[in-house]
Amino acid sequence: MKKTDESGHEYNPETLALGYGYDPARSEGSVKPPVFLTSTFQFKSSKEGKRFFELAYGLDQNQQNEEMGLIYSRINNPNLQIFEERIAAWDQTEKGAVFASGMAAIATTILSLLKPGDYIISSAPVYGGTHFLFKHILPKFNINTIQVLGGDETPQLMKQAAETLGPGKVKMLYIETPANPSNALIDIAKVSELASQLGKGQDKVLTVVDNTFLGPVFQRPAHFGADLILYSATKFIGGHSDLVAGVVTGSKSLVDQIMTYRTILGTMANPFTGWLLLRSLETLSVRMRRQAKNSQKLCELLINHPKVAKVYYPSLHEVGSEQHRIYKQQCTGSGSLISFDVKGDENEAFRVLDAFKIARLAVSLGGTESLVEHPMSMTHADVAKEDLIRFGVSPSMIRMSVGLEHISDLKRDLLQALG
Repeated sequence: MKKTDESGHEYNPETLALGYGYDPARSEGSVKPPVFLTSTFQFKSSKEGKRFFELAYGLDQNQQNEEMGLIYSRINNPNLQIFEERIAAWDQTEKGAVFASGMAAIATTILSLLKPGDYIISSAPVYGGTHFLFKHILPKFNINTIQVLGGDETPQLMKQAAETLGPGKVKMLYIETPANPSNALIDIAKVSELASQLGKGQDKVLTVVDNTFLGPVFQRPAHFGADLILYSATKFIGGHSDLVAGVVTGSKSLVDQIMTYRTILGTMANPFTGWLLLRSLETLSVRMRRQAKNSQKLCELLINHPKVAKVYYPSLHEVGSEQHRIYKQQCTGSGSLISFDVKGDENEAFRVLDAFKIARLAVSLGGTESLVEHPMSMTHADVAKEDLIRFGVSPSMIRMSVGLEHISDLKRDLLQALG
């Protein structure tokens, strides 16, 4: 299946997810791609094997319409390649790469594109694992990170931080939008514009967006100038809480560099995970839209509940506010991550968490089942409490990933837990 029909009209991602990048004739007519559980692939000739390695290790450039063939599953594999083509089609980018985890995708991307002495300016809060990487791992390679508050002022705060560091220091602007777990929105277009300004007369400054919460269904950062889009594919893309994986999509030139490091670091996903991701991608739009619908209804319950102090959800921002403007500009839906503060302290939050019957008390998000957790003591435990409070994460905050259960049951479960 090609990306376009005979008239040149491009198929929608929901359609491409069911057929793009796969020819049944190559697999005995199987409608679905089989699992290619092999470590290595046979060459037709010595000359072909030599050519594949020339391309794999960047010893020569691809000729027009030439593609590197299959070599070894650490380098490439049909299950991974089909998924990579389909997820790039979702993001409307040139190329995708799949990794063993979301953190593998983030770490490999940064290590492949930055060098000692470079700086990242990141929004905050970010996922706890990303925070640990920025604060404790990358400095050992002399790659340092300045964090600024995620929200209305992020582009301006990033600009001020870059000016303080001086010309040529900043090589990457890294944002999570919506932020984890505060759901604060960041203007991708303004951050991308800032990256262009900072990169004038020197090496390009990259805009990197963690799109796990809303993408690729409700937000496409490439439309707003982002260079690279990252995912924990464990979450919505996998969607069934039965795999761990990560993804990066972007321009071919950047993703090729990242994939070279992936080959040597060995951070790729395995073939069976690639096959599971293909299965999940087919239902991604249906799942995310249903989960978002459930979430909207639970928000209506939460904002009027006497034991809830505040609800954090992308579509709830006041009309006319900067957050509402950003939401309308770059999002087509709100997703299914709700954070809310209960009235009280950590003890009250724990009481509510322990009272859920349907929603499971577990970290992660984006699966078919509903999950609840306590960000300050669980997913973001490594972040200093005073920093979390500055980022809008309180001891009484609960994060809820809304699943596909019947909405009437979810409402009852939420009410009895609060009550």
